[in-house]
Formats: sequence, C-alpha cells, structure tokens
Amino acid sequence: MNRVAIVVLNWNGIEDTLECLTSLKSQTYTDFKVVVVDNGSIDNSKELLEKYKKESDESIQIIHNPKNRGFAGGVNTGISWALTNNFDYVALFNNDAVADPDWLKILVEAAQPEDIGISTGLLLHRDGKTIDSSGDWQSSWGLPFPRSRGNPRDEAPEAGFVFGASGGASLYKLSMIRQIGLFDEDFFAYYEDADFSFRAQLAGWKVIYSPKAIAYHKQGATSSKIPGFAIYQTFKNLPLLFIKDIPNGLRLKVGIKFYFAYVLILLNAIAKGNGKPALKGTWMSFILSFKKLKERKEIQKNKKVTTHYIESVFWNDLPPDQTGIRKLRHLFTGK
Repeated sequence: MNRVAIVVLNWNGIEDTLECLTSLKSQTYTDFKVVVVDNGSIDNSKELLEKYKKESDESIQIIHNPKNRGFAGGVNTGISWALTNNFDYVALFNNDAVADPDWLKILVEAAQPEDIGISTGLLLHRDGKTIDSSGDWQSSWGLPFPRSRGNPRDEAPEAGFVFGASGGASLYKLSMIRQIGLFDEDFFAYYEDADFSFRAQLAGWKVIYSPKAIAYHKQGATSSKIPGFAIYQTFKNLPLLFIKDIPNGLRLKVGIKFYFAYVLILLNAIAKGNGKPALKGTWMSFILSFKKLKERKEIQKNKKVTTHYIESVFWNDLPPDQTGIRKLRHLFTGK
C-alpha cells in the first residue's frame, strides 16, 4: 500500500477539527497517518488536541506552529513533515469537513497512473444537497473557479480530468511536490490551490476527479471569522496567479480579459462598501508582483507541456458566477 499523510489545518476551530478527526478514523484505506497542524491558535485548541490524542487517537501527529501562517504556510508545515518521513502521498483536508469512509481509498486508486499528480473528489456542502466543488477549472479569462458550485448533488459530473483541485479535500503525489515545490505562502489563503494546480499542469502532471470520493464541507467556516479577509485575499492573489502561471503565448490574449474583469470586480466591490480591503489587496498584489515575475521565469522555463495544451484545458468562457460581466459583454458584443 501507498503511505498517505492526511494534513488537517486548525486555527481557532477546535470543535470542527475534532469532528473532522473522528470522520477520518473511519476510513477504509488504512495505511495513513493524520497530521494536525495547529496554526498559531489562541483559543484552547492546543490543550484539546493533546487531550484528544491521549484519549482517542494516539497515532495522530500534532504540530504546533507558533503563529498563523495562513492556509499555504500551514499545510506546508504538514507537507514538509510528510516529505521528511518518506510518505508517498499527502492529502489535504479542511478541518471543517468530514469524509465518507471510502474517500481516501478512492482517491489513492485514482492517483495510481504515473502521470496523475493530484486526485480530487466530490466536495459537497455540509447538508449534502448541493455541490461545493467537483474539481476546479481555470477560465480563459484568467479566473479560476470551483466546478459545479451550487448545483444539486444529482448533477455531479462523471469521473474525468479537470484543471485543478480544491486544497480542502484532495490527494497529492509527493514525487510531484518534490518537482514543483510547495504551496506559495505569499498567497496565504485563497487561490493558493489554483496556483499549485496550474504549476502542476505546466510541469506535465494531470488532475483526476472521482465523484465517488465524497466529503462534506462547511464553506467559509474559517474565513468568516475575519471581516474583509476573503475580499483582501482575492484582490491580492488573483493577479499573482496570472503573473506566475499564464504561459507567454497567452499573456496578451488572457491578460486583456483578465484585467478588464479584475477592474470591474474591483469597482463592484467598492460600490458595495468593500473598497478598503479590495484596494488594500490590489496594492499588496502590486508590491508582490515584482517577486512573482522572478518566480515566473523559473516556472515557465521548466514548463513541460505546450502552450496550446494549456489553452486546450482552459474553461473557454467566464466563470459561471460572473453574471455582471457576462451581461456587460452581451451589451457590447451580443454574445
């Protein structure tokens, strides 16, 4: 069997985390170890995690980060532990999610082909009625989005390849991570998984989706604790994703649409009273862009697939939730 480390990140959410850990104990795939990374919590998480380990599951590994390193930095702590201890795969699993018993078994089976770097499943909202994600797409407008979000469960797509995977409930080959590197900690949270999936695609790895690998997620349970957090991170990270990952042959074609959409989304945020975090995120993106241009050179230099291939696996339209931009486009183009 392949050895799997399941990384669960906790930040001031111990009640959700304990429920999550209980669900993972029921997995039918047995060759795994749970690694809980406490990301600088200031509640009673540390004490309750140690109590849980002593009383319920002595096999879990607990790592305490001295400060909150965001999703990217937090999971990197767990991934680094898995790399050091020679695991074959690492699974990332949100602390506010619970898994069906066969979740890990199906993901490991799906990831066996040599060219598969990431396997992901059907992530449902906690009530099980609607879809949170069935894999991720990267649109030709430079905007990533979760596939099928909000659709009824019975409309879940069949198994197949997707562009990317949610960092909330997916499996990653550690041989791939050794090649392309860890999650980008400058993203902190939001779209760090889109960046990672894009880098995997550029390096020649594929992402597979299996609808029978089911998990249930409380969407936004962590980010909702900080007002303006999601808006700030969105406006900071979307341009970083574009700068780092869009291949040279698509920079103009995608860039015109991306920055047009970005400005419209920014104006909409300002109109709705969210201007402060949105503009702060935009400014921070500008500051980080110089660093990302240097990283881009290395990423694009090591690209193993053609630009035509990358374009062929894009979602060739706006993300479904961009209804305002779609209406504006129709006004000018009739399309």
